Amino acid sequence: MANLKEVRIRIASVNSTQQITKAMKLVSATKLRRAQNAIQQMRPYAQKLNAILGNLADSLDVDSLQVYFNQRPVNKVLLVVITSDRGLCGGFNANVIKLTNKLIREDFAGKEVSILPVGKKAFEFYTKANANVIPDFKDTFQSLNADSGFAIGEYVLNQFKAGAFDKIEIVYNQFKNAATQILVNEAFLPIAPQNLGAKASKNDYIFEPGKAEILESLIPRILKTQVYKALLDSFASEHGARMIAMDKATDNAGELIKALKLEYNRARQSAITTEISEIVGGAAALSGS
Repeated sequence: MANLKEVRIRIASVNSTQQITKAMKLVSATKLRRAQNAIQQMRPYAQKLNAILGNLADSLDVDSLQVYFNQRPVNKVLLVVITSDRGLCGGFNANVIKLTNKLIREDFAGKEVSILPVGKKAFEFYTKANANVIPDFKDTFQSLNADSGFAIGEYVLNQFKAGAFDKIEIVYNQFKNAATQILVNEAFLPIAPQNLGAKASKNDYIFEPGKAEILESLIPRILKTQVYKALLDSFASEHGARMIAMDKATDNAGELIKALKLEYNRARQSAITTEISEIVGGAAALSGS
């Protein structure tokens, strides 16, 4: 009977876990809808700004903005690594960290690499790895909005303009749908002409009040918007990945409960058979005496 008690405890434990994973799936599904709406609304805006940047790149003659386009020898690299604050989302965080490590090991071998983690998982990993970590924005996802996203963009732009880094890239999961996240390594600065997209239509912009004043405000805003879009992509991808992971965990718990119930019934049947045999044996002994 001790074996039966042990199986009953295991069934109750798995049942409890299944209820938790089911609840987490529902919570992630609700958060995913909001996050998906946010990134779907942001994308057309970000794409249009990127198209404007592509049209302006060839004719850009404002000296103060050339720093964003100038290619210089790469010695110092900054990787903006976007993960989540929490786990239980499958390979979401592990894939980002794996790609980042590959970049450090292969693409930037021998370079001075700094990590700007957005999300606690990246911060914890690279802090333990004794990497050169910039911790200022690790808690961004606790209150993600345009201001917090633009604050990261502002910091990165200022660091690049000051010459602290020669190259800046962003590593994150791009949202496609609830079941699919695309791992992205996006070159951010300096701006490469080939990364600006198609420039089939050239527009002759009229600047008012003046070209320099407008572009000095517009170009940094376009770049900050790209950072914010990457954050929204990652945020939606996280909830999609967690929803799928919790759905699979719930299904697996159901299969385990079925197996445990079958094991319990077999053990119970065996115990009953043993008891009947003992009773029959005892009755036979009494009648024989």
